Parts: sequence; C-alpha cells; structure tokens
Amino acid sequence: MANVHVITDSTADIPDSLREELDIGMVPLKVHLGNQSFLDRVNIYPQEFYKRLQELDDLPTTSQPSPIDFVEAFREAVREEDKDILSIHLSSSFSGTYQAAVLAQSMVEDELKVTVIDSKKASFAIGLVVVEVARAAKAGKSIDECVELAHQLIQEQEVYFLVDSLEYLQKGGRIGKASAVLGSLLNIKPILSLNEEGVVYPLDKVRGKNKAMAKIQELLREKFGDQPVQAAILCTNNEGEGDQWVVKLKDQFNIHEIIRAEIGPVVGSHVGPGTLAVALQPVLRK
Repeated sequence: MANVHVITDSTADIPDSLREELDIGMVPLKVHLGNQSFLDRVNIYPQEFYKRLQELDDLPTTSQPSPIDFVEAFREAVREEDKDILSIHLSSSFSGTYQAAVLAQSMVEDELKVTVIDSKKASFAIGLVVVEVARAAKAGKSIDECVELAHQLIQEQEVYFLVDSLEYLQKGGRIGKASAVLGSLLNIKPILSLNEEGVVYPLDKVRGKNKAMAKIQELLREKFGDQPVQAAILCTNNEGEGDQWVVKLKDQFNIHEIIRAEIGPVVGSHVGPGTLAVALQPVLRK
C-alpha cells in the first residue's frame, strides 16, 4: 500500500489516463484568453486552446494557483489517511507556483506532512519525473526514497525544446526583439534547454528544423549513450513531427519506455504552437 501521495500542478501536462492510474493529484493554473479565464486541464485542454489561439488578437496570459488552492489539494489528497505528501512543481524561475505550494506547506505543517520540490522543469519534463516517483510511491517506497528519486531524476534528466515561432518567447521576455526578428528571417532555430536553476537558455542555434533535430539527437547520444532511458515526446499541435521523433528515438536509444504528451495551455501560452520538446532520463527505479 502506498504511504506517499504525489501531487503536481497542471503544467506537468501528464495525460489524464496516466494521472488517474497513478492517483497523482493536480492543482491547476489559469490561462486567460481575451476576457475569459480557464483552469488548465480542467475546463480547457490543448486541442481547444490551440484552436482558440489562432483566433486571438492578443497573446494569452497565465496565473498561478493560490496557497489556499494547495492547502485544499493537500487536505483532499490524504482525507482521513495518514500519508506523506510529495508535491512537485513547475520551475520557480517561470512562476510563483512553487512558492505558493511552499507557503501552503507552512499553513498545514501542524496537521499534514508535506514535502515540496522545485522540479526546475516545465511541461511533461516535470511529468516524466512525477510519473516515475508516483510509481515508486505506489510500489511502497518511503517518502525519503521518493524524494531522493525525484532529485536524482531532476538532476540527470535532459530536455530540449524547439519553437516554431520566436514571437512567444520574445513577448514573454525570454529573448530580445532583434533576435526574434533576425531568427525568423534567417530560419534560425534556437535549441532551448533548462539549466540547473530551471532557467531557459539557448544551447545552440542552427538553420532549419531538420538540422536542429539532428543536433538534439547528437547531444542526447553524448549524454546517455546506450544506457536504458525513459523518453518523453512533447508536442503542441504538431503530432506528425512527434511521430517522427518516436521513430528516431526508438532507433537510436535503449528506450525502456516512451510517453507522448501534449504541451498544455499554460506552457503553450509561453512557447506557442508548433513547439516540439524531447526529454530523456535514466532508468533509476528498481
């Protein structure tokens, strides 16, 4: 019987069926489209979001959950059961979500046992960690073992992003306007990654998506070689490209498991449609 209940937020972009199977709690962020507000992955999902995005004059905005949202989620997670709670969230460099969870932790410290972790990741790069930790919890691992596993995976995972348009990163302040205009004119595709602090940075710049994808594959081979890995393919509205990556990864790596996931409305608001991401992490759980 599991003694640890795992919670994350909606930016982990975990497919609903997998989240339900592993009993992973989720606290939604909000996405604002025009004068309407939605709860990410509660009353708006990727397909509808990307359709609406094409019809908007202004870019969408997002907002984090409140500490009270987390307090309610923590209490709901354990109900009358005596379980530890492990709460793993979106990189604190992107959002105040992690800080809200930490504040909620302090608000319930007299009644609940809660550990909060900054994933230093985004989208299903978080989800890949959360899923594996939830499996460990379901197998009966202790809170200390689950926390150790989470930190190991966060440290050893590699994730790379390709964006189709630099407009969203530029509007969000991730790159300068001149770089965005020049990149678009020259068909330059920055290969983006996350550093140890969970901050987005351009790892390399190549001309054309095919060359960018080849470079990512090369970087992943240097890191993981032939060791067993878990893989995630993250797409927006570009499933065809995701299919190509599944084939490439299965051909080039020792894939223990590969999971497809859609980049959800909140993360999609900041990277835009056409974004593709690949995440790999070593197989650690026994």
